[in-house]
Amino acid sequence: MAGLPGAARARSASPGSPPALDGSFLRSPLGGLMGAQAVLGLLVWSLIAATTYHLHAAYGWVMFVSLFFWILTVLFFVTYLLQLHQKFYMIPWPLVLMIYNAVATVLYITAFVTCAAAVQPTSWRQWDYNRRAAASFFACLTMITYGVSTFFSFRAWKGLGSNAATSQVTDHA
Repeated sequence: MAGLPGAARARSASPGSPPALDGSFLRSPLGGLMGAQAVLGLLVWSLIAATTYHLHAAYGWVMFVSLFFWILTVLFFVTYLLQLHQKFYMIPWPLVLMIYNAVATVLYITAFVTCAAAVQPTSWRQWDYNRRAAASFFACLTMITYGVSTFFSFRAWKGLGSNAATSQVTDHA
């Protein structure tokens, strides 16, 4: 749990205590990446939604992937921001987050490729072309942020970056 914010306090939080805002989560790499994923994912699905995406089946997939992972990312973000993951201590959160980020990365790769391949420069509606091209760009950036989150989640799941001596000192301090 080395890469997850609040990992040192995970064992000391009582399940009956009210949720508290975790400011250190917002400054952590995981918090910053989740915030970027939420903003970029919002841009992807809102740009696609602003076009006539229902006329092209490919954009239905892009819309599904971007909206589905945007909702889940916001839920994970709120869960970690309010330290609700500490209330459900029986769930292996580092593993869940790593699997989530890996699946999001793979599906965003497919969404990015689909979106980029379906952009037609000869579109009769210029604003649809611009929005779809921008959605492809932001889908690529979102895919990259999920890939980086997968890396950090993997390190947190494996416990890389900390050792038993430092975690014992911070737990008892």
